[in-house]
Amino acid sequence: MKKNTFENATVYEAPGHHGVVLRRFHGKEETGAEKFWVGMSHFEPHGGAGWGYADNACEKCYYILEGQMTTKDRNGNEWKLNVGDTFSMGPNEERYFENETDYPARVLVIITYPGV
Repeated sequence: MKKNTFENATVYEAPGHHGVVLRRFHGKEETGAEKFWVGMSHFEPHGGAGWGYADNACEKCYYILEGQMTTKDRNGNEWKLNVGDTFSMGPNEERYFENETDYPARVLVIITYPGV
């Protein structure tokens, strides 16, 4: 069993993200997790992640902990996500993810490692 804390989480940057603090709690580096990692994204008002995709063998799941986020897909669909809402992406799917409000938002993120 492995434990991690908010203070010890890995803070990292991701391409295409702005106005967000990204933290990873469980992953290869933090706790030795081999199949997935778990993190939390703190989006400032109007912060977000531009068009991005799940790597070819990677799946992603997002769960809204606080605030509201807007996500869009390349098919023209758009969803307003509130506390308790979730969405997931399969391999090679793209998404746009933005906090369009004047309040912060926190999102739990779970991502599989490629090849799992």
